Amino acid sequence: MRTIKMGALLAGTVIAAASLMSGTDARSDTYVGGGTKAVYGNLPPDQVEFLSPPDRIKSVVTSGSPSLIWETLEHGEAVECLDCIPAVSGLLYSTDAQTREIAAWWLRRRIFGVFGPGQVYEQTVNTLKNDPSPDRRTAAAYALGEFLTLAGVPALAGALQTDASPAVRAAAASALGRINDDGGGALSVGMKDTDSSVRLAAIASAGRINNFADKATPASLTGDTNPMVRRRAVELLEDLRAKDTVASVMALANSDADERVRIAACHALGTFADITARPTLQGIAANDSSSLVRDAAIIALRRM
Repeated sequence: MRTIKMGALLAGTVIAAASLMSGTDARSDTYVGGGTKAVYGNLPPDQVEFLSPPDRIKSVVTSGSPSLIWETLEHGEAVECLDCIPAVSGLLYSTDAQTREIAAWWLRRRIFGVFGPGQVYEQTVNTLKNDPSPDRRTAAAYALGEFLTLAGVPALAGALQTDASPAVRAAAASALGRINDDGGGALSVGMKDTDSSVRLAAIASAGRINNFADKATPASLTGDTNPMVRRRAVELLEDLRAKDTVASVMALANSDADERVRIAACHALGTFADITARPTLQGIAANDSSSLVRDAAIIALRRM
């Protein structure tokens, strides 16, 4: 059965590729008659898988329609079109985040024209390093994350630590998380940034990285002036199973002014399952002004 399905898939791919070479849409021009009908039977033409021809890829880039761009590039994943690369690479700097994402997704699948010297990837690195526009540097940082190659780590780490724009630094932190690399300690530096959006981006990325091991820096953020930073720091400590920070987390659970921080702290204490937190949780379960925090403390006690 698997052999039959693979044969059908290969046949469909050959048919679609043939339609591309003739500049036609595989849904319509090749549906009637032999090949496509033999593969798909009586399936309506508008439900047959198709490939985006090069001319369509180049034309939709200027359409300004994110949904149309997504559809076209997704169906053009296997289409090699060197002439399309300059047009699609311009989408890396679109104001629409999803358009930037799909553009990087399509480009990183190219066999030629993207990763060579002076080509799109290197141009993106240079944009992050040198472009005078913070908006373009921000977009370049996100793009490097979506390219999913470790070659961009040094540029992203440098931007996170030295760029003058908080938006660029936050984008660089997010991109490092996407690549699954801490930038040689750059994320820890980002957690101490003067801008809370950068600190939050660095915390979020640290939580996505498989081998992030720095517990001291997020522990220091339990005293941050921003309640969202305190909450995200506690959640990261919970993910890291940082039981040695139980005292700091207990303090937040017991007395933080923000209800959501107290809830997060109670949840982390339940995960730590450290019996030294039991008296604190019992007091919270009995006395906290918020029923949600009291419930979180009760649940944490049951997990011990």
